[in-house]
Amino acid sequence: MTPPPPPTLRVEREAWRGGAGLLAAIDEVGRGALAGPVSVGVVLLAPDTKPAPFGVADSKLLSPEARVKLVPRIRRWALDCAVGHASPAEIDRIGIIAALRVAAERAVSQLRTAPEWVLLDGNHDYLTRPGELTLFSTPDPTDGEADRWRCSVPVRTLIKGDMKCSSIAAASVLAKTERDAMLVELSGSYPQYGFHENKAYASPLHMAALAEHGPSEIHRRSWNLPGVLRAEMGMDDDGQMFSAEVAI
Repeated sequence: MTPPPPPTLRVEREAWRGGAGLLAAIDEVGRGALAGPVSVGVVLLAPDTKPAPFGVADSKLLSPEARVKLVPRIRRWALDCAVGHASPAEIDRIGIIAALRVAAERAVSQLRTAPEWVLLDGNHDYLTRPGELTLFSTPDPTDGEADRWRCSVPVRTLIKGDMKCSSIAAASVLAKTERDAMLVELSGSYPQYGFHENKAYASPLHMAALAEHGPSEIHRRSWNLPGVLRAEMGMDDDGQMFSAEVAI
C-alpha cells in the first residue's frame, strides 16, 4: 500500500500570504479512550517558519520510537509548543467536548506569546465557547483558572488536518507522546487494564478487565463501560431524594 504524501505547510502559507499572523496549530489525542486524560498539543508558528523537520507526520502513522525522536526536533523548530490535559473527572463532569476545550486552553496558556489565529484538526470548532446566554447552559466548573487563555481569534477547522498540515501533525506528535508516557506510568498503578499497551483504548484485554474488575479511579465513569457504576435516583422513607450506585 502506497503511504500518504507527507504533510506540508501549504495551507498555513496560504493564510500567511493573506496577512495571517502567529498560528497555533492544535490537535488532540485520547478523545475515544476509556480512561485517562484527553490531551491537546499546540505548536506556535510564525509566517517565516521553515519547513517542518523530516519525518513529521500524523502521529498515528508513526512508531512510538519515531514519535519520541521527533519531539526535540519539533520543539527546536516551533516558535513555541505545549501540551494540555483534562482529567477523567473533568470529562465526566463537563463532557468530552468541553474537556477538549479546557485541555486546549491549558495548552495555549503555556505559550509565551498568544496566537493570532488557530488551525484546528477536525470538522468541529470546540474552541469557540457557546454564548453566555445559551438557554440552560451549565457553568464550566473549571473556570476558576482565571488566567487561562480563552479563544477570541479566528479558528479554521480542517478535516484530516494531521495528514495534510505539518503544523497539526507536529502538534499531534507532541500530544500523543506525552499522553502515552502518562498512560505507561499509570499502568504501574493499574496493571490489570494493560494501559502500557492499549493506552486506555478499548482493547480486548482492557474490556475483559473492566468486566472483571469494574472501572478504576481514572476511568471515565460517565461512559458506557462494562462493570461501571450507574447512579439511580430514589426516595427514602422520609420522602427525600437519594442517589445510589449500582453495578451493571
